Amino acid sequence: MAARKTQAKKASAKKAPAKKTKASAPKKSGPEEVAEYLKQLEHPLKAEIEAVRELILGANRKIAERVKWNAPSFYYQQDLAAFHLRPRDCVHVVFVFPQGTMPADRFGFLEGDYKDRRMARFRSMAEIQEHKAGLVKLVNHWVRAIDQLSAA
Repeated sequence: MAARKTQAKKASAKKAPAKKTKASAPKKSGPEEVAEYLKQLEHPLKAEIEAVRELILGANRKIAERVKWNAPSFYYQQDLAAFHLRPRDCVHVVFVFPQGTMPADRFGFLEGDYKDRRMARFRSMAEIQEHKAGLVKLVNHWVRAIDQLSAA
């Protein structure tokens, strides 16, 4: 009986052959993920979504993008904003602010009184153009706030 247990232990101690796995495709970069996401997106305000995306990315070279929370989002060291694409009547963007960096709405388009975020809703290309300068200022305010937090 003891001999059988010893043989069983020896047999189980042998390593099983490694399973072969298929080579996985290289992970896409954030901009590649977003481009693919937007290519497949069906939304009545798709052109407006892409215009807001270009404004945010163009506002400051430090801003990067990726797909997070099942939507295109923007970040620089921390999350900045994400599209909320369920509404079909507007381009809804959620801006997230680190503690103590919430700006007063001197930009003219932020909504809500949440502790750590504000919303923006753009219903047309004309509305996006109307708030273009404010959106660029907001993004740069956010980047400066992050830089100040990092330096502290």
